[in-house]
Amino acid sequence: MNKKTVFLVAGGDLRQTYLAKSLSANSKVYSIGLDKKITDKKIIPLNSLEDLKEKVNYVIMPLPVTNDGVNINMPFFDEKISLYSVIPYLDHNAVIFGGKVGKESAIFTYKGFEVIDYLEREELSVLNSVPTSEGAIQLAMEELPTTIYGMNVLITGFGRISKVMIKALIGLGAKVTITARKYSDIAWAKIYGCRAIHINDIEAFLPEFDLLYNTIPAVIFDEQRLALLKENCLVIDLASKPGGVDFETARELGIKTIWALSLPGKVAPITSGEIIAETIQNILSERGEL
Repeated sequence: MNKKTVFLVAGGDLRQTYLAKSLSANSKVYSIGLDKKITDKKIIPLNSLEDLKEKVNYVIMPLPVTNDGVNINMPFFDEKISLYSVIPYLDHNAVIFGGKVGKESAIFTYKGFEVIDYLEREELSVLNSVPTSEGAIQLAMEELPTTIYGMNVLITGFGRISKVMIKALIGLGAKVTITARKYSDIAWAKIYGCRAIHINDIEAFLPEFDLLYNTIPAVIFDEQRLALLKENCLVIDLASKPGGVDFETARELGIKTIWALSLPGKVAPITSGEIIAETIQNILSERGEL
């Protein structure tokens, strides 16, 4: 990239601010709707899109892009800015990046612009699992009156987040159990140094655990399974919607449950923003546009 390349970073949480800082090292970056408490002389802030006097090559939308399907997700901005209103400021070959892009992409593709969901990139998912893991362990340390050392911990699923968490939890002295559906995952979990059980067999083991992390985005902890947990077991759900826990039933049973969504942006916005910036740079490099 070079200073002739023009980015517009629009809305989002603190990740977007640090993403803009990272991109501004080698490119011209405009911003709108970012946290005004964090400033950088290389970033050109806009009060309105009308202040933008040149065409934009790339727009970086937040994660998620929108909460209502119409307006850009802008928690730090008082005004609402619609997705459609960005179009007049785009270069004819402009590309729109965003996280968790849904049906709203049609607003741009209908006009001939390409939309890329950076959340679908494997390198972002892998690197994002680190702040997610650290944030999840931090939550447990804040909520529990005991150390992680010596604790019986269950992690459901054996994806990227689980693999990072295993290493961290074992390093802290926890006794970690993994439950999964695939027998290949069960085999790998054993090699990682965990006890591993099939998800169909977890009922027999649930009364053992002091801490439970769920990474499976399907409700696997219903009333029957929740009732088997220790009264003081802490449940931290890391899965995206609909989550893996019947939260209402958990409340009725008195089980402390935390649905910890978007941890990277909350616990490590600098790292998370830089990860997104690096991912976007990787995409542009693959396209020969750096």
